[in-house]
Amino acid sequence: MQSIKVAPSQPSVLKASPSVAGPSDANCLMQIAHIHKLKDSELNYDKHRLDLSMQMLRNREGLNAPLKLGMELHAARQIGRLPFLQSSHLMEDVLLGRDELIEFGDFLGVPENSEVMRQPHAVVEKAMGIL
Repeated sequence: MQSIKVAPSQPSVLKASPSVAGPSDANCLMQIAHIHKLKDSELNYDKHRLDLSMQMLRNREGLNAPLKLGMELHAARQIGRLPFLQSSHLMEDVLLGRDELIEFGDFLGVPENSEVMRQPHAVVEKAMGIL
């Protein structure tokens, strides 16, 4: 079985421009700044875990099982609420087995504590292109 390894993300050629760089632009310092391998690993943890479980599922059950699960995940991600309501992603969590886990975002990142409050009518009109 192959092991999944995190490749280093150091650029081979620096991209320099004569214009003044904004805070979101990639400048030379940001390109050569040391990014710890653990940070890359943590950012991609869920994706690596899903890929590994799909590989194990394919080896054990055949190609049909990961394809079916992938299509179910795609369908679950397409379902949403009205634009001004935040989705709980319950169907995706059930399919991935995360519905019984209690994590940091479950009690400190709830939508009721969000500082962003938008007017429902304005958001729906913008989403429908009525404005």
